[in-house]
Amino acid sequence: MYPGFLPHWKRQHFREVRVGVGCGDAASPEWHYSFSGDDPLEFGFVGAALRVRRPLRFLAHKLELQENQVAELARILDEIKTERAQAAVDHRRALSAFADAIEGGAFDEAKAAAGAAVRVAGAERLKGAVLKALGRLHKMLDPEQRSRLAYLIRTGALSI
Repeated sequence: MYPGFLPHWKRQHFREVRVGVGCGDAASPEWHYSFSGDDPLEFGFVGAALRVRRPLRFLAHKLELQENQVAELARILDEIKTERAQAAVDHRRALSAFADAIEGGAFDEAKAAAGAAVRVAGAERLKGAVLKALGRLHKMLDPEQRSRLAYLIRTGALSI
């Protein structure tokens, strides 16, 4: 099956697997396509804690983490995930306050200011959580792993 018949936005979910048919080096290649969900090491980029589909698995693989490091990383990611969820709640509260400020006959500046304050407080709390997580990551990783993590961040493969 070739994904060329699919719209471009669905093609990204397919991966090519080259399979040798026959034996030895003279095996003629045959192309197979499978949905990316079949690959346990598929690392897509969608909004998770660190903006990759499976950040724990992704980082454990890319940084070659040891078992105790994976456990610590799981705790760090869980805390960031919780803070991002709380920031999303704060964002919705701020939007609601902005809507309330606009809804009346006259603009209610106090409600708008309260919404802005909620948004700023959520952003500050998230900033603190990210800085704390980065500090814990730095402490946990060895120099080579830190270098790999910095490379992933610089290249955009990992977004914090």
